[in-house]
Amino acid sequence: MYPTVRAAGKALSPSSKQWLARHFNDPYVRQRLSHPAQYRSRSAFKLLEIDDRYRRFLRAPDVHAVVDLGAAPGGWSQVVAGLMGWQGESWARARDEQRAEQGDGRWGLNIDAPSHEWSESAGEQVVAEGEGRGVVVAVDRLRIAPLAGVHTLQADFLAPETAAMVDAIIRAKANPDGKADVILSDMAGNATGNRTHDTEDSLDICRAVWDFTSKHLRTAQSIGRKNGGVLLLKYFEHPELQQFRKFYLDPNFHIVMHIKPDSSRSASREGYWLCFGFKGAS
Repeated sequence: MYPTVRAAGKALSPSSKQWLARHFNDPYVRQRLSHPAQYRSRSAFKLLEIDDRYRRFLRAPDVHAVVDLGAAPGGWSQVVAGLMGWQGESWARARDEQRAEQGDGRWGLNIDAPSHEWSESAGEQVVAEGEGRGVVVAVDRLRIAPLAGVHTLQADFLAPETAAMVDAIIRAKANPDGKADVILSDMAGNATGNRTHDTEDSLDICRAVWDFTSKHLRTAQSIGRKNGGVLLLKYFEHPELQQFRKFYLDPNFHIVMHIKPDSSRSASREGYWLCFGFKGAS
């Protein structure tokens, strides 16, 4: 049984009813509601799928600092903290069971997966639950409720003072150069239905993320691994966005992949660029 939503004081419009039906029939929404990790967002499953399918880049032993831009409500940071060991043994056990039930190794869902119960600590900006490695920094203008092993910053990631805080956290907890091994962005502007406007919003976000990445991502050379220095960036399909890739991403990474995870809604124009081996901004 999954929840239903009613508008207060008036009947739902046909479009609202359709949206709610699609939302609560979505297997990833249902999985999120029942999953023992209690993920904060449906998009957590996108990151799990991407990491499983593409080199398990978040689990590389030399990944010590991950920055999640536009992180609210915290689903991606929650996944990263779990993979880095900050979410406790229960999280790892539930993850192992999920992987075992996939059987053939292909990423997928099992809505009837067994459930364990635990609660996360909360209260401070950084909540310690397990002995993990490195540091996860989550940045958003919106407040993010505390997560085990995650440093949350309510700030504009492009502001100079924010960059200084991110640098200081990473220097203190992970890398002496103050730079991240992985930068994530699942950001999207508020959709207006105007394709031109929404494309411009997506392009502006991609440029802003690139600006941050060019200054705060470790290079493959400094890590000592050709595929080190990883950027995962969401965008929306449009020729102008392909020009962005050609101008900013292809020259500055050894590998740039376009991916659309199965957990992305089929009707969505969203895709992700997964970039390995940062050369340094040219």
